[in-house]
Formats: sequence, structure tokens, C-alpha cells
Amino acid sequence: MEDPSLHKTITRWPAILLVISAIIGSGVFKKVAPMADALKSPGLILSCWIIAGLLSLTGALCTAELAAMMPGAGGEFVYFRKIYGRFFAFLYGWGNLTVMKSATIAALAYIFSESFQGLFQLPTYKIDGLGTPGDNLTVKLIASTLIISLSFVNHRGVVFGEKLSRYLIAAIIVIILGFCLAAVCSPQGSIQHFASRPQAPEGWPLVTAFFAAALSAFWGYEGWNNIGYLGEEVKNPQKNIPLALGIGTGTVIILYLMVNAAYIYIMPVGQLAAIHHQANTIAAVEVARLISGTTGAVILSCLILLTTFTCTNSTILMSSRILYAVAREGLFFPGAGKVHPKYETPSQAIIWQSVLSILLLWSGNFDQLTDLLIFASFIFYGATAFGVIVMRYKEPGTHRPYKVTGYPVLPFIFSLFCLTLVVVTIVRQPTQALTGLALIFSGVPVYLYFSTRKKEP
Repeated sequence: MEDPSLHKTITRWPAILLVISAIIGSGVFKKVAPMADALKSPGLILSCWIIAGLLSLTGALCTAELAAMMPGAGGEFVYFRKIYGRFFAFLYGWGNLTVMKSATIAALAYIFSESFQGLFQLPTYKIDGLGTPGDNLTVKLIASTLIISLSFVNHRGVVFGEKLSRYLIAAIIVIILGFCLAAVCSPQGSIQHFASRPQAPEGWPLVTAFFAAALSAFWGYEGWNNIGYLGEEVKNPQKNIPLALGIGTGTVIILYLMVNAAYIYIMPVGQLAAIHHQANTIAAVEVARLISGTTGAVILSCLILLTTFTCTNSTILMSSRILYAVAREGLFFPGAGKVHPKYETPSQAIIWQSVLSILLLWSGNFDQLTDLLIFASFIFYGATAFGVIVMRYKEPGTHRPYKVTGYPVLPFIFSLFCLTLVVVTIVRQPTQALTGLALIFSGVPVYLYFSTRKKEP
């Protein structure tokens, strides 16, 4: 009897909505405060969101060319295996397990839990003497419960997990549009806020501040490539994955610009920057409070709960396919590469992912996790874009159902930006950078062990 396999159940519009649901999480609500603190200019804040969005869209289009050529469960793992070889592909898969996707799930669950605690005024507990793991026990317990619960949901079936994300993201888009309309109609708003530039940096300080703010913006766009992990489960992937990546990422760029313009219209950039230095305060909630008092703050808090819940669910659903692909290649425990006979999901890969996510959750805080995963992610995002150039050179005659616009300029620019962001992060935040690299390369002995074993049939 053949082992069960993944089935093609996801059509075009669900794929597009999955892309949107995998992106819209906490970043657009929380990260405007540190961006305002770094840039101190409404124009620079909006420019940072635009540039980060366009670069993310460029990365999505580069990914789309490779996804259309090589659709399969695991996304970049499949592409990297062909372009750079098994070792680099394994490092990508291992990096997702130890840093990138596990940290994304942990960070999203952390923000969901913070918002839940704040909304319901739950007490905060701490165990002295344990350091970071002993802090914010209530938040971490709620976040751990969320990860376990959503991992169970996605263990039970991709169709149910996909439908959950689809319906929730539709509600989220409606609420976001309502928030922007309420901001425009509010008497608290002023167009003069867009002209304010309190001590905006110039010269080299502006460059470094812009890259620091870009880390926040890119966290807001993190997840645009996740649909590629479901390559074996998307119908007509050669056409639908590129469309989902392009339309989904483009829609998020527009929504993010609208939301951030609404923030600035209601609250001057100086006040937004001050929020960054206030503990347990979220900029979007404070803006909503100005618009309609406590009611607005509660509604916005509920929106953050909804977006982080949806984004956590989508990330768990899609990124578990990476470890599934790694194990199926014989580079991890064989069970993680098998499909559940009843639910037709990579259930053991989902369990491994949830365990690592909870470990990261208890080891750090939100900002540490996001800085760590963005640095690590852009190493491989750059490798993906450069891989488009490599494949055009190595296999010029191979059929490409989709070709990235602006080749070779756009892939080269995106690759160069990724390299620059990685270098700047190493210089500015060496601890996070070295931690990320150490976690990625900690997989070397794992690779050596599994690559010397005979792959199970």
C-alpha cells in the first residue's frame, strides 16, 4: 500500500487570500512606533512602507518564477535543492525550523497574547531568578496555548485550516477599511500632521535609521512567500501561485499605506515616536482611542487579536511543509516526511514546528524574535532572487510559465538590497545576527548525520 500524499485542494482565490492572511499580522499595528522614533518624518515612514512593500513584491515575483517552474511542497527548499544543492537547501529548511518560521509563529502568538492580556486585564506573573523565560508568564502561557491549538487545527486538515484563514482575512480587510474611513471622518485628524518633521535624521544617520526602520517594515510584510510551500496542494500551481503572490502582496501594500496614513492623520509623528518608549502600548490602539475613545481602542485590540490569530494559523499551515520536504529528502527524521493517513497533512512536521516555536517563545521577547527572523530570512530571500539569475544562465531553454518582470534588473536589485540589509544588521546588531547565523549553521552536524544514513523507502 502506497503512503498517503498531499492533495491539490486550493484554488486561485483561496490562494490569494492565504497570501494576504500570511502577511497581515501585528507589524502594521505595532511597528509604526519604532519607525516613527527612528525616522521622525511622516514622509519617510510612508516611503519606508512603500519601498519595503515594493521590494517584497519584487521578491514575490522572483519567487513566482521559480515556483511556476518547480511547484512542490516546501517552496524554496525545492528551488534551492536544484539551484544550490542539498546542503544549502537543508540549511534553509533547518533555518526555518530553528529561526525563521518558528520565530515568526512565536512572535505572532506573543503579540496575540499581549493583546489578549491587555484587553481582558489579566494579571502579569513573573518568576524571579529565571531571566527571560521567567518574564511575562501569562503572555507566554496564552501564546503557547494558541500555538498548540492552531497546530492541532492544521493537523486535522488543510481544507479546514485554509477555510478558517479565508473567512477571517475577509473580515479583517473589512474592519481595516472601516478603521481608515473612521480616521478620515474623525475631527481629531489634521492634514498638517503630514508636514511635521521633528528632528528628522540626515546624511549617514538617515541611511542607518532607514535600514533600522526597514526591519520593522519588512516584519510587517513577512510571509509573502508562504504560498509556495503549498505547491503540491494548489491547483494549477504554475498559474495560480504567481497570481496569488502578485495580487496578494500588492493588496497588502495598498492596505498598509492606507492604515499608516490614517495613523499620521490622527496622531503627529512625535506622539507616535513617544509610544515606542511606553511599555505595553500599541500605536494603533492609541490612535483608535483618539478616534472614538475606549470603544475604538477595544475594537482595534480585537482587530489585532483577529489578525495575529489568522496570521499564526496561516503560517503554521504553510510553513510546516518545509520540514515535510526536508524529511522527505531524507535529511530529517522520516516521520516528519510522512502524511497522516486520515487527515492527509504532514502532522509530525507540524508537531516539530510547534515544539520549536514554543521554545523560541519562552527564550525571547517580540522585538528580539522579529529582528532575528528578518535578518535570517533575508539571507535566503536574496538567494532566491539570485537563483532566478542562476537558473536563467544554467537552463535558458527550460519552460517558464511565468517570467519575472524587469529581468535581470529587478532580481539583481533585490539580491543586492538583501545583501546590504544583512551586512548593516551585522554591523548594527551583531548579537542578533550572530545568534541567527549560529542557529542556521547548528544544522551542519544534523545534515552530516542524516546525509550519511540510508533514506527509508
